Amino acid sequence: MKVGLYFGSFNPVHVGHLIIANYAANETDLNQVWFIVSPQNPFKQSASLLNEYHRLHLIKSSIDGDTKLRASSVEFSLPRPSYTCDTLAYLVEKFPDNQFCLLMGSDGFQNLNKWKNYETIVKNYPIYIYKRPGFEIEETHGAQITILDAPLLEISSTYIRELIKNKKSIRFLVPDVVKEEIELAGYYKS
Repeated sequence: MKVGLYFGSFNPVHVGHLIIANYAANETDLNQVWFIVSPQNPFKQSASLLNEYHRLHLIKSSIDGDTKLRASSVEFSLPRPSYTCDTLAYLVEKFPDNQFCLLMGSDGFQNLNKWKNYETIVKNYPIYIYKRPGFEIEETHGAQITILDAPLLEISSTYIRELIKNKKSIRFLVPDVVKEEIELAGYYKS
């Protein structure tokens, strides 16, 4: 099975994330897309992150019933911060019959050379890249890339958290189930 790995904090997951994952699952040769929830991204402050189990639950609620999308807690049991190369090595060992690929934005791809063991990643894993405005793909880092023309929304988890802090509506930016859960639990208020 060919699996696209969509790494992120998903703090919280929003419709932009879901549209990209759905597009990749439907419009490419990927059999599934797995959301890999990062408990601690080496490039981000962990203090602003909602607990990883809550973030995982929000994704699972968002994709419930979709057989092509899956939420994964694989990085929860790996050393922190989470490095993609370590997660890939673990997944290849655990699921030897799967072919793993990366799904990422052109903004993240531009910084790929700053990742731990990025040379190993580009040598061994195809990368599916969705275009982000202002981040052209000029250097391929020697990777086997597929450029996706996925629909993009200018939404960020940071923007959603700001709306919540300012007591503004996040309706239509996140799935209804995520909105309800965030409101019920009081996530991101402080």
